[in-house]
This record gives sequence, C-alpha cells and structure tokens, in this order.
Amino acid sequence: MEQDKQNQNRADAAEATAVQEPVVSETPESEQNPPKKKKSEAKEWIKAIVVALVLVIIIRGFLFEPFIVDGPSMQPNFYTGERVIVNKILYDIRDPHPGEVVVLKVPSQNRDFIKRIIAVGGDTVKVDGDTVTVNGKAISEPYIQAAIDHAHAQGSNYNINNFPTEQIPDGKVPQGYVFVMGDNRSNSQDSRMIGYVPLGDIIGRADVIFWPLNKAEWINHY
Repeated sequence: MEQDKQNQNRADAAEATAVQEPVVSETPESEQNPPKKKKSEAKEWIKAIVVALVLVIIIRGFLFEPFIVDGPSMQPNFYTGERVIVNKILYDIRDPHPGEVVVLKVPSQNRDFIKRIIAVGGDTVKVDGDTVTVNGKAISEPYIQAAIDHAHAQGSNYNINNFPTEQIPDGKVPQGYVFVMGDNRSNSQDSRMIGYVPLGDIIGRADVIFWPLNKAEWINHY
C-alpha cells in the first residue's frame, strides 16, 4: 500500500512537472527570415529614379532644352505659346549656318530671343526693304516669301527696318559673331537694333516644335 502511494506521488510530480514545462511553439518561417523582395524592389526603384534624374539633368543641361516662344517676332512660322526643343550641343560640333533658327541670350535685356541666322562671321549684309543681300547677292527666303508676296499685293513692303543703320553703320559681320533677324521683319528686335550676336550667346538650334500637339513638327532650316 505504501509502495502504491509512493508510485502515485511520483506520477503526480511528473504530471506537475510536465504541466509547468514551457510550451515552445515553432516560429513561422516567414517571421524567422523576413522576405527581402520588397526591400530589393524599393532599392531598384530608388536607383531607377536617381538614374532618371541624372539623365534629365544631363540632357537638359548639356544636350537639349525646351523653350517657349514669346512674342510675334518670328511669325508666320512661330507663334507665342509654342514650345520648341533646342539642340544645345550642335554648335559645339560645328559653327552655325545661315537660315538656321536659333535661341540666343540677350544679356542687355536679360532674356532669350528666337531668331533666324542671316549671315555669319566675315559676311557683309545689307537689308533694303524686302531684299536682303549677303556678300552682294540677294538671298532666297522661302520661309517668308508668302508674307512678302501678300504685302506687295497690298502695295507695301513686308519689311520697314533696313540695315546698316546709323547706330550700326558697318554691315560686315565680325568673326565669332552672327547677324540674326526675326521672320516678322517689321516687328522684330534683332541684329538691326541689338547688333551682331556673339557665338557664345547662342544657346542652340531650335529643332522641334512639340507643343501644341496639332502643330508638332521638325523645324526646317534653309
């Protein structure tokens, strides 16, 4: 009997010990090793954004830049509010050519102009009414010919601002400069007033009209 009681006590003690033993549950594998996929994706997105920003800075700062046309000086070919893409690297490769449309800085007015190159360094230019001569030869200007014809049909000249002037009596363009005019000859502030433009003040060539979309096109250079 005493033996049975001892055995019972041992069983009770064992049972108590078993109840008091801490229960250890298995940690889910997802909690032991959190997925790194999300972190990895976030890193890739950050890298892509940084690369994109760097490219934008490089492209905008050194290669191409958008500009907004402001004013009537280049009508009938460009109008206020149109947006153009300017090629900023072209003239690092070669010199500007007559007939090209360029965006240039005008430090005296603290603003940018869009104009057309008429003559380059070494050329002698003269503007007499609607006849523009470079080195003694009248140049063809198909980009404003329709406007000139329309003005003549009305019995007037398209252009009323001639060159050289009293302020700029020498019609020979110095080396390292260009002579520019707006296509709207009677309503354009250009080299006839501001003088010859240093090559260093040319921001670049206007190559594309990209806005508004219904007028999007490559710009012709003659």
